Amino acid sequence: MNNKRILIVDDDELLSNVLSDYLQDQGFKTLVAPNATEMLKHRERFQCDLLVLDVVMQGEDGLAICQRLRADGDKIPIVMLSGRDQAIDKILGLEFGADDYVTKPVEPRELLARIKAVLRRTSERSLQAYESKPILYTFGEFVLDGQSQSLTRNGQPVSLSSGEFALLMILISNEGKPLTRNQLVHQLKGSDHSYDQRNMDMLISRLRKSIDDDASKLPYIRTVRGVGYVFINPDTSLLF
Repeated sequence: MNNKRILIVDDDELLSNVLSDYLQDQGFKTLVAPNATEMLKHRERFQCDLLVLDVVMQGEDGLAICQRLRADGDKIPIVMLSGRDQAIDKILGLEFGADDYVTKPVEPRELLARIKAVLRRTSERSLQAYESKPILYTFGEFVLDGQSQSLTRNGQPVSLSSGEFALLMILISNEGKPLTRNQLVHQLKGSDHSYDQRNMDMLISRLRKSIDDDASKLPYIRTVRGVGYVFINPDTSLLF
């Protein structure tokens, strides 16, 4: 768990630095952002495994940020912080999709325990979700076997990296549904792969070379302008 990176989003600079230093002493990597804009910049550059998100901030507050992330399909674990010991804040935070809620003043050891518990729970859920994806899926000349993590074409193995295979599984599991780069990045993180939006296009390109090399046919992986990518299977043959 000591490879995990925690992003602390709080406009209280002193508290953020105290928490950051403590978590680093416990083996975590940390980043600090005072607002939603800086949070986004960090997440575009770095893989972040959990957000510590303050409720009360200038600009977009923590509840609004949490609600927006979940509405966008972003599943990053979130621990909310609040100096307001009000039940409604906790209820709203959890209803908006936060994984846990801690009231200020924050005891660093308590926050550490909450973070570890949330990471364990979300890791277990990600593994279960990944393992529950289709066992066998056919499209055109291809057969994808989720159990053996293999792809064949006319019975011959197709060489894919673990990241390419995980990406193909995600696209196939969302057949016909456009996914943003951000959604793909976060679903890949749940499968223990580390990518960001900048190199997602490169991963898509490599995968396309393996399955979309026939220029006479429409591609399986299609670009949706202004959104991201979608997997289209003319056969729509999903087997369990």
